[in-house]
Amino acid sequence: MRNAGFIWIVALLMAAIDFYVFQVVKMLCQGSSSRTKSIIFTTYWTVSIAIIILFIFLPFFNTDRWPKNLRNYLFATIVGFFFAKLLAAVFFLIDDVRRLIQWAVGKIFFRNTEGDAENEGISRSVFLSWLGIGIGGSLITSLIYGFSNKYDYHIRRVPLQFDNLPAAFKGLKIIQISDIHSGSFDNKKAVEKGVQKILDLQPDLILFTGDLINDRATEMMGYEEVFGRLKAPMGVYSTLGNHDYGDYVKWPSQEARDQNIEDLKGIQAVMGWRLLMNEHVVLERDGQQIALIGIENWSAKARFPKHGKMWEAYPGSEKYPFKILMSHDPSHWDAEVRPKYGDIDLTLSGHTHGMQFGIEIPGFKWSPVKYVYDRWAGLYEEGKQKLYVNRGYGFIGYPGRVGILPEITLIELV
Repeated sequence: MRNAGFIWIVALLMAAIDFYVFQVVKMLCQGSSSRTKSIIFTTYWTVSIAIIILFIFLPFFNTDRWPKNLRNYLFATIVGFFFAKLLAAVFFLIDDVRRLIQWAVGKIFFRNTEGDAENEGISRSVFLSWLGIGIGGSLITSLIYGFSNKYDYHIRRVPLQFDNLPAAFKGLKIIQISDIHSGSFDNKKAVEKGVQKILDLQPDLILFTGDLINDRATEMMGYEEVFGRLKAPMGVYSTLGNHDYGDYVKWPSQEARDQNIEDLKGIQAVMGWRLLMNEHVVLERDGQQIALIGIENWSAKARFPKHGKMWEAYPGSEKYPFKILMSHDPSHWDAEVRPKYGDIDLTLSGHTHGMQFGIEIPGFKWSPVKYVYDRWAGLYEEGKQKLYVNRGYGFIGYPGRVGILPEITLIELV
């Protein structure tokens, strides 16, 4: 297998971290009975070895044929335990560096002292050890808890004011959803409840900003009728995200890949969604008009494709006083929209999911994805232009949400 070398390197790294963390576990168990130690040590190594074996051998199986639940939870378990131990190891490393410095200072400045002959070691900090264990344990516990949040759809109400908005569109209610990822769903009734939440808000316009599937159009089987229920007086419009192109699976031919995209387009048409492919449409209300622009995926990040063609979508929209752009990847806003299209008033994106993991409290939000994307969740403003990044309706990879809940955005133009 082409990636076998990488797999073995990571497996060895996992084993090294396991041994490192185990030294701390042994130290913390010093005062425990032999029976307690035996239970803790056996459990630790049973779980650790099982996870390493899973990591090594999973790529050799055709997991695409496995039940989605089993595949997703196995992936989450492997990743969760790895990062939990890695995080704990950071604290242990800090303690070891402290001990090394303290030992070195003692050797250099106090080498002639009476106690130096005994060469006593510097004891490990119990506080830092427990802190590392606690934080690592909290991470894996939160990831397990997050399994229950993946369908906990959160409605975010976002009033937006624009001076150049035509009077007829004031009070317009727009629902934005993004990143459905139907291939990850395992609870149709829960998904239906989210769709009903959208309908209960009685939006004037519904906009979907990409990633309807994970890879294959067939992942929408059984969900066409669910999302086909989405209706709005001014229509339902959509655009493509990076996953909609099927770039993350190996197709038997280019023709098969192209057919997958065509099938996806057909599904959206059957659902009554108007897919915008590097084009714009005119929305009219009480005799006044605005432009809605939709482009294919365009990312400033090298690993994601640039299918979007603003030079095709934008021309002709200049004459309208207000413009909304649907662009899946938020990096597009700073890289191209703001520098070249300063009259696009509102850009709607998704893509990041808020990494499905983070902290959000009033006045503060954080997620590891912020170190990759400057604009990763919520509202951003520069001058007269606004960007809103939806946190995603679905999930992919990790089958859960921790701190960053699935989002239904209600934008009201006021």
